[in-house]
Amino acid sequence: MNNYKLLPALLSIIKTRNLTQSANELNVTQSAMSKTLKNIRDTFNDPILIKQGNHFILSKRGEKLKRELPSLLQSLDHLYLPSELYIPDCKRKFSIGSSDYVAQFVLPSICSEMKEQAPQSSIEYLLWQQSWLTQLSDHSVDLISTIADEVPENLYGKVMAEDTLVIVIRENHALAQSTISLTDYLAEDHIIISGGGDKDSPIDHSLSKVNKKRKVFAKVPFFQSAMELLVKSDSILTTPLHIAANYSHHYAIKVKPLPIDMNPHKYYILWHAKHHHDQEHKWFRDLCFTECQKHLNETINLGMKLLHGNK
Repeated sequence: MNNYKLLPALLSIIKTRNLTQSANELNVTQSAMSKTLKNIRDTFNDPILIKQGNHFILSKRGEKLKRELPSLLQSLDHLYLPSELYIPDCKRKFSIGSSDYVAQFVLPSICSEMKEQAPQSSIEYLLWQQSWLTQLSDHSVDLISTIADEVPENLYGKVMAEDTLVIVIRENHALAQSTISLTDYLAEDHIIISGGGDKDSPIDHSLSKVNKKRKVFAKVPFFQSAMELLVKSDSILTTPLHIAANYSHHYAIKVKPLPIDMNPHKYYILWHAKHHHDQEHKWFRDLCFTECQKHLNETINLGMKLLHGNK
């Protein structure tokens, strides 16, 4: 019979690639960890960790185990969960990663629903980075809300809505009453939002195909700071339609169509496969999906009205 007690140690080793760190993590001696690694290598008939210079790399089998083992151990843990889920008793801290915009305009609704349905639960919000998309198994975040072309391997996801990019300028901008051409667009100073994911790089990719690029005036991490800067300058902001529409409630701005054809982008709720059968997680992701989709639908509808009125 296989020794399943080795699996938690194996998971730690393939994550840290360092016996000292794994020994500390599992509260055992380094010699005990070395002995465990030998047992793992014998059991799998594979080195798992291979020394390369001053550090260790994973073997091909080790890389495969790194992808598959978290989900497997999560499934085994679920065997010990109660057969019935009673959400008001949930005391779990959930985590979600997305942009500062979602934190400002959607998170309060999520928290309100959580407090109503599971008053003993809590939440941690993380500013999402696009590079995490292929590394979600290495992060503790339960859920992410982001733009994606498709659901990456080892992730599950649901499409919330489709949106498009638009131009935002202040209401008294010289181009406020005009149709903005590509020449106009390239001649203006641009504000770029750098935090919380990849929102407007598709426009740069499209422009690069015709050997064009934007003239960047300012790069800021948050939507709020971008809007404050926008209304105090003659700059241009390229942003998703629903975000532009929502900020029209708070700032004197105009929403204009882009002078270049762009495919719509999809907003997803995504989670790692290791969480897929977790009933508490399902409750949390369904709650987040509902609140995010509701906000997207409302603001996209408003944005379409603004866009057609400002052409």
